[in-house]
Amino acid sequence: MIRVSVLYPNSPGATFDMPYYIDSHMQTLVKGKLGAALKRMEIDHGLGGAMPGAPAPFIAACHMFFDSVEAFQASFGPNADAILSDIPNYTNTQPTVQVSEVKL
Repeated sequence: MIRVSVLYPNSPGATFDMPYYIDSHMQTLVKGKLGAALKRMEIDHGLGGAMPGAPAPFIAACHMFFDSVEAFQASFGPNADAILSDIPNYTNTQPTVQVSEVKL
């Protein structure tokens, strides 16, 4: 199993519309486009950093689970333009993406 993590950095002036992200982007657009290849997803809203009172390094994070890199690529590739072009509708940040093999 693999996890695709999309991390939205927090910085001064960063904006993020969490209701739009959850309801329109993830639940409707992404889930609809990736279909059965998407096994599970988790969405985090950053609350703070490691030290008390420190800001969260990321406003939000999304973790999507797929059986394999190939399954992710086959489902995301044909839909990349539609998914990526929606980003300005909920944030002014540039996300970082990491693909990981789940070990535990």
